[in-house]
Amino acid sequence: MEQEEAMKDDEEGGSPCIPNLNPNPCPICLGLLSQDSYLDQCFHTFCYKCIVRWTQVVSSRSSSLRQSSSVKCPLCKTENFSIIYGYDGITFQQHFINQNNGNSTFFSKDHKYRLQCYYTEPESGLLSDAFKVERYWKLHKYLQPNSWLEKWLKRELQALLQEEDVEIIMHHILGVIHSFSRSYHLKGKTHPLHRTQEEFKVLVADAAMPFLTARTKRFVDEVELFLASGLTVEAFDKAYRRCLGWKKSEETSEDNERTSTECEPIAPCLYFIDDDSDEVDWTEDKLA
Repeated sequence: MEQEEAMKDDEEGGSPCIPNLNPNPCPICLGLLSQDSYLDQCFHTFCYKCIVRWTQVVSSRSSSLRQSSSVKCPLCKTENFSIIYGYDGITFQQHFINQNNGNSTFFSKDHKYRLQCYYTEPESGLLSDAFKVERYWKLHKYLQPNSWLEKWLKRELQALLQEEDVEIIMHHILGVIHSFSRSYHLKGKTHPLHRTQEEFKVLVADAAMPFLTARTKRFVDEVELFLASGLTVEAFDKAYRRCLGWKKSEETSEDNERTSTECEPIAPCLYFIDDDSDEVDWTEDKLA
């Protein structure tokens, strides 16, 4: 009866029921979403300016003397480390929590580049083929020490955890890798390659899981790529960027001429190591 009366009032010129024109407003300002942005762990959506301002307010009220590198989502309370915005279907930008405060002293552009790698899903086999992972295990190069691993591990953990002091975690994982190499020195080269590779990944994953949680599997793959490359940290970065078609903004044409891992970005390219030589020889294989 009440519904019939309401409908009758509408027909007679009463106030019609106004439909909700904004079913998914910004949870902070309750208005239309302006410059959609997402928190990197829970992917809840907010206006970019709203969520940045909210994280700043929360941080300013923190009783801690040291600015936190993460913030809890106002909706689900999940810890998030950055705000993703400007996504166009291919690329995106990131605003890191408190990036203009305490973290800026160590969180460099190289840290941000490495973290962005974890939000990128390369074509299957692209990186492992480019860095010759299979060759690394086949030639038992895992038995050889890598003098750049400690530097790379430290930066990788700093990028993922967004913490400057990662020495304990870094040495823990480094110790596991060194222990693995020593154990296989004693065992010799009789184990099947796939079992050796699998054991390595399990050991590193077990060491990293308490700290990296959901990012552990990708982290283990990245460790394997770096070891297989046999490159310095800087050379690895340049080769990695080239494989993904990225270019570092600071690179100049003069740098490209001097660096053996660089080439003109005419087309996406892969880099391969000569199977007949232990020396690293980057050559270019243009993609059609």
